[in-house]
Amino acid sequence: MQRKPAQTLSRWTSAARADPLLACGAIAGPLFVLTFVIAGVTRVDYNPLRHPVSSLALGNVGWIQVVNFLATGTLGMAFTLGLRRALRPFGGSTWGPLLVGIWATGLFGAGVFVTDPVSGYPLGTPDKLTHYASTHAALHDGVSFVAFMALAVACFVFARRFAGWGRPTWVIYSAVTGVVFTLAFALSNLGFEQTEGLVNLGGLFQRIAITVGWCWLSLLALHLLRHNSPRQPTGGASQEQ
Repeated sequence: MQRKPAQTLSRWTSAARADPLLACGAIAGPLFVLTFVIAGVTRVDYNPLRHPVSSLALGNVGWIQVVNFLATGTLGMAFTLGLRRALRPFGGSTWGPLLVGIWATGLFGAGVFVTDPVSGYPLGTPDKLTHYASTHAALHDGVSFVAFMALAVACFVFARRFAGWGRPTWVIYSAVTGVVFTLAFALSNLGFEQTEGLVNLGGLFQRIAITVGWCWLSLLALHLLRHNSPRQPTGGASQEQ
């Protein structure tokens, strides 16, 4: 059936409004990863394989990682709005953008609430504190955990949506990302909890999770920027998922 002019105009208008916001999602991941990689290799006594990204917010130059959290969290929230606009005319998705928004909000919260020392960084601190040193640190862990879980679930939600849109490559990619992201995050937590054999790899596993997750989000943004929309689902698929 030929698309009505009003429908075509509505689609183009929605895509045009979404484009700058989708671009925010494309640049947020590379910005975040590049910043913590450079900070990690230049910080004295900091071991990227052992220590978490959040620990870069500690110390005299910790403000760099704080700004990194805040900036990429803001870009991620803008991307969430673009995601909703880009998908709305084509069947939409409620849970997908919402979960990505929780991830972005969690990053912003991780910048507002600074973490406690862990795994011996900064130098002279214990490997694990017996209790939180401040409410800020407890909130940091809380918002970070929720953010990581939200992004993991988002991968599987979008895998299902892409199945309905007839995009098998994106179904596989999204599902594999969800699995790798979840496993790497779990292993990083075990490392930071000082589990024998994983302590010196906690930072590595966390970086794998973050990089894999941000790569998926950036490619999703670029995919939508390039194609404007997923393929129209057949059989009148529901707008809610």
